[in-house]
Amino acid sequence: MKNVYFLSDAHLGSRAITSGRTQERRLVNFLDSIKHKASAIYLLGDMFDYWYEFKTVVPRGYTRFLGKISELTDMGVEVHFFIGNHDIWCYDYFQQECGMILHKEPLTTEIYGKEFYLAHGDGLGDPSKTFKFLRSAFHSSTLQTIFSAIHPRWSMEWGLSWAKHSRLKREDGKEPEYMGEDKEFLVLYSKEYLKDHPNINYFIYGHRHIMLNLMLSRDTRMLILGDWISYFSYAVFDGENLFLEEYVEGETKF
Repeated sequence: MKNVYFLSDAHLGSRAITSGRTQERRLVNFLDSIKHKASAIYLLGDMFDYWYEFKTVVPRGYTRFLGKISELTDMGVEVHFFIGNHDIWCYDYFQQECGMILHKEPLTTEIYGKEFYLAHGDGLGDPSKTFKFLRSAFHSSTLQTIFSAIHPRWSMEWGLSWAKHSRLKREDGKEPEYMGEDKEFLVLYSKEYLKDHPNINYFIYGHRHIMLNLMLSRDTRMLILGDWISYFSYAVFDGENLFLEEYVEGETKF
């Protein structure tokens, strides 16, 4: 039985990350280290700091990452890509060119007999009206059509600059530390969702850039995956157990 892997929030291409090329190589090295161990890999959002896919144009860069993903799918490894709040604007490039399976909504799926609820996590339980407005605007097909009419020379520059500003305005460029079960939106959302869906065994999210492994009930755990900026973390399910790990260059436990 091969493993199933989960990771998120690499924010490749971020202008707020000074060692972006090294970061991408580290991610590619990790993917290479698991290619013979994996039956499936779930990328749970914000793998890119900004991605806007025009009909005949895709963003420059990321060739090592996308090449490795294509190698994995050619080998028969399922690679699932969930849009995040930074890489919403995906259409058919990832499916047609890289063989990935694209998800634009949270997914409930069975893996080796266990029920998983998988999502990037943005917008789930967050009461912020500003965030809800921006999320609605970014998901608007009308606004996407208008934005597509802007030449990539300007639209890509705007997107990358906006993403950089969004990160740097946080203290030390990082997300807030864990706020506790009674304040974390994803924890509150999961507990509420579990009331009507008691068969869920695992909730797995990205988005928050913290590593969290929390028991919600006797049979249900919730994980937040950390990121590939500070933690280089991932989860792995071997069919019986789910582990949250940090990748050390040249070493993969599972």
